[in-house]
Amino acid sequence: MVEIKNLNFSYTGNKPYILNNVNLNIRDGSYVSILGENGSAKTTLLKLVLNLLNPSSGNIALHTDRIGYVPQRVESFNSQFPITVTEMLSCHMKILRLKNLKTIHRSLDAVGMESFQHTLIGDMSGGQQQKIFIARALMGNPKLLILDEPSTGIDIQSQKEIYSIIKHLNVHLGITVLAVEHNLKAALDCSTHICIMDSGSASLYTIEEYKRIIRVS
Repeated sequence: MVEIKNLNFSYTGNKPYILNNVNLNIRDGSYVSILGENGSAKTTLLKLVLNLLNPSSGNIALHTDRIGYVPQRVESFNSQFPITVTEMLSCHMKILRLKNLKTIHRSLDAVGMESFQHTLIGDMSGGQQQKIFIARALMGNPKLLILDEPSTGIDIQSQKEIYSIIKHLNVHLGITVLAVEHNLKAALDCSTHICIMDSGSASLYTIEEYKRIIRVS
């Protein structure tokens, strides 16, 4: 699904690189959680995969153009703007050049939020808003879903519901998931693989391999 070969990146285009000779092969149907300290370029890697940034050198090959993206909540929306769920998703439909209004209903149903279609975004809790942003990402029927810290600033119960949704999309609908994570428990419970980023490098492990490395029982 995503092949990264000899990837180097800095914001100047020159050394020192903040991503250094990164090689990853993310297979179709996998769920990869990216872990690392603050400043380890996790979000930068996502933006490179999304083609929002260009590599200094190396190559990123995507085997689909159907990609859904859920950015960090602080980046995603001004919650004080007076707009309803349906209005926001209708705007996204225009961006995607979609015309079938059933797309909105299907996306909201996938995250259990169809009854909130006429609710103002600003009147919703953080967890409810995040479900709507996931619904928005599903409107283009993605094969690859990319999320940046999907549980940040969300209460525990809503976190459980959100991870249940994401895992269902992966396991039952076959959507490949690539997520930057700070929630280790969720990463271990939901993912098929863990990508550790440290000092510009990235290493991919199965859950079993990762548990052996950090001796998690």
